Amino acid sequence: MPQPPYIRTKPLIPGPVTRRTILKAGGTLLLSVFPVLPAAAAQILAVRVWPAADYTRVTLENDSDLKVTHFTVPDPQRLVVDIEGLELNPTLKSLVAKIQSGDPYIKQVRVGQNRPNVVRLVFDLKEEIKPQVFTLEPVGTYKHRLIFDLYPVKAVDPIAAMIEKGEWSRADAPVGSPELPAPAPRPPVAAAQATPPASAPVTAPAVTPPSVVVTPPAPVPAPILVPPAGPVLAQPTVPVAPALPVPKTDLPEPAPVRPDPPRVAAQKGDKGGKVVRMMTIALDPGHGGEDPGAIGSAGTREKDIVLAIAKRLKFKLEEQPNMRVMLTRDGDYFVPLGVRVEKARKVQADLFVSIHADAFMLPTARGSSVFVLSEKGATSTAARWLANKENLADAIGGVNIQSHDKQIASVLLDLSTTAQINDSMKLGKAVLGEISGIARLHKGSVEQAGFAVLKAPDIPSILIETAFISNPEEEAKLRDNGYQDQIAAAITKGIKRYFAANPPLAKGRQT
Repeated sequence: MPQPPYIRTKPLIPGPVTRRTILKAGGTLLLSVFPVLPAAAAQILAVRVWPAADYTRVTLENDSDLKVTHFTVPDPQRLVVDIEGLELNPTLKSLVAKIQSGDPYIKQVRVGQNRPNVVRLVFDLKEEIKPQVFTLEPVGTYKHRLIFDLYPVKAVDPIAAMIEKGEWSRADAPVGSPELPAPAPRPPVAAAQATPPASAPVTAPAVTPPSVVVTPPAPVPAPILVPPAGPVLAQPTVPVAPALPVPKTDLPEPAPVRPDPPRVAAQKGDKGGKVVRMMTIALDPGHGGEDPGAIGSAGTREKDIVLAIAKRLKFKLEEQPNMRVMLTRDGDYFVPLGVRVEKARKVQADLFVSIHADAFMLPTARGSSVFVLSEKGATSTAARWLANKENLADAIGGVNIQSHDKQIASVLLDLSTTAQINDSMKLGKAVLGEISGIARLHKGSVEQAGFAVLKAPDIPSILIETAFISNPEEEAKLRDNGYQDQIAAAITKGIKRYFAANPPLAKGRQT
């Protein structure tokens, strides 16, 4: 009986069988047996809302990059945002409670799981907006950030905003200022005709009268009829009207005199009859919003301190004749460096003063400093280090690179002039000289470095480091109302000294 033919087969695994080959085969088997697990959903770590007249920012900080789509819906105005790869958690739900009633653009927000792995946010709006939605890579202490910037369709006019906020009411006066006496009450008409006591002030201290005042004839007061309330008040000889029987036809009734506006002092001329023009000063409180600036050992944030000092300084400057002030930010929100400069240029500022509080690696560093721009490099290693740190504000605060105005960037980089730096040095020396009278100086001369915020080509610009917030002693001083007021007063004196030596009418001269 014939034997079956011998069939030789090829080995399943070519080549020698090794331990690595067996492990690979085992791994393939395991993958085929167990199902692939879905990717873990991203987690929202923090939510923050920064409302302001310029724009409102909503920040979602998370542990990974998120894919997002958005669209607007009219009647009523809404912004709808869908975020993929996200599950609803308590942190995200807390966004609802963070919307303030005074937010200029957001009425309320609704948060819900639209479908599996997709969360939907619906912002109910107070008016039509231009949204910017973008993401930021991790920087500093921040993880990934998803940003919603809600801008008005018609941008806020900085000149109109400056005029609207130009006068502080007494309720807005900085806390702790010793120079704000309560205004004297206005006397009634009948009392004004009586002989004032010797100690009564002749003019109100808060308003400077114009240089020429024409006083029209005072109108005859109408008789004031007071019903008798007792034997003391029942005196028929007291009313003034019967003692002045002037026929109504003999004296025409004068036109009512309107009180002068509070800024009459700013419009008066000098002794030679020349009209002194209004001087505009741009004050720039550094950092803000997502960018806290330096933080002291006691938790003091630079952005809060410099805003408080800037408000005090604004109040003191606007007490001077012919001065008005524009704040690049008047609340806790982020303003990009280029926008700060652009705001100053839009109001045609005569000066730009940026206010900061130093921080250094060593807590022993101390003293105030004044900086101006340098085209040739920093005057010291510390100045260069500080400029590099301050120039990171856009990265930390969060700038939408896609919509960043390239024209603003080119202005900051290319148009700085030698004349601007020379004028800035004069301003810096005047201010530093006044600060030296109330605080220790870190260095006795004005320093120079490449600060981006000082690169306005046509505005003398300085950056003041009021003290080292990283020094515990100076951090305590920065928190003190009295010290804040002293710094504001010193800067005011320095600015007045600069204008006295460099009148704004001669601004264009080359000296």
